[in-house]
Amino acid sequence: MMSGGEPSGESDRVLARAGESADELYRVRDTFFPRDPAEKTCRLQTLTDAALALLDSLPPERRKSPQQRAVYEFLRGKILDVFADYRKEAEDHLSKAVKLNPSLVDAWLCLGNCIWKKGDLPGAKNCFTLALSKGPNKKILCQLSMLERSMAQGAENHALLVEESIKHAKEAVMLDIKDGNSWYNLGNACLTSFFMTGAWDHTTLHQSLKAYQNAEKDEMMKSYPDLYFNSATANKYLENYERALHGFEAAALKDPGLGADEEVKKIVTLLDKLEGSMKEQVRSKRLTSLLSSLAEVNLKSSPKKSAINVLSEGLNKAVAVVGKVLLFVKHDNIAPLYYLTCDLDKSCFILSVYGLHSGADIADHKLSPRSLPCVFLGLFDKHKGFRYLYPSTG
Repeated sequence: MMSGGEPSGESDRVLARAGESADELYRVRDTFFPRDPAEKTCRLQTLTDAALALLDSLPPERRKSPQQRAVYEFLRGKILDVFADYRKEAEDHLSKAVKLNPSLVDAWLCLGNCIWKKGDLPGAKNCFTLALSKGPNKKILCQLSMLERSMAQGAENHALLVEESIKHAKEAVMLDIKDGNSWYNLGNACLTSFFMTGAWDHTTLHQSLKAYQNAEKDEMMKSYPDLYFNSATANKYLENYERALHGFEAAALKDPGLGADEEVKKIVTLLDKLEGSMKEQVRSKRLTSLLSSLAEVNLKSSPKKSAINVLSEGLNKAVAVVGKVLLFVKHDNIAPLYYLTCDLDKSCFILSVYGLHSGADIADHKLSPRSLPCVFLGLFDKHKGFRYLYPSTG
């Protein structure tokens, strides 16, 4: 019995309702994206005030046990920390919560997120590590994975930190293979690895895309615009432009402030530029003279010469396409580099090169798939994107 003869169960029920209010507050934060950001801030403030009022209906004399006081401090800190900026008051309440009940894992999670906002990344990692010492937890593992990606930015050991991020993301998935957020986090970890390792490894991109596809199976994740944006980004760098456009358009509808509309414009501009460059070169009267030197190219190794039009989609073994680079197609993406190329039959195609910086000039050099990090030949169609043809000298 509490003081005044009130059952402690009533206090627990108030705390439970406050917990539900806090969960609703975070749901709105993660899924409500009006065109005017001020509208979201206003709604969050209204919900925050209501949740705090519910907590304040439970005076100190009605939360006597250390466990109840810990939950109260945790919920107050969690509610105050819903906004993007750092709030010291939130950190103070969350710190009290973990002191009162060091086993309150959710409080460690919120405390780590809170001090992360003020730039104390090692302190945040310590909170997540302490929480994991209480037992495996998918939410903690996902946040630790996110934090490690943030710590990797500009760090000398960035590759190791990204590997750790992927490792913890996979551990979260293994705890609940149906949890969309865990799959989404794994997709983000793989996508980060792609960019941090030179933006050329398609295997990592495919792993990222597969994780996003698994995340989309969770109905809860369909309200998250970042999932559609990041999945579209993976498709963009895989040159699946039709899927990328659909993904960015879906993201733009869910969150107009995400910048997805600009990504759509960039892709459309690139496709128009590729199509225009091919049409222009096909009509060029200089094409014959430009290709005159190709007949003199002798291959020292075993593969036979082949024209682009006789290759099949996918891997083509023991063949080599001899072509002339006609034009470097400039665009805004970091990868791939696009070169308009032509073979002996005057068939134009796009040479996609991954792993080179944008200032690289390959026009006057003899190239083979062995001499570049990653090379794709593509028959380009504005509406369908690329059909990949992989010449192999093996």
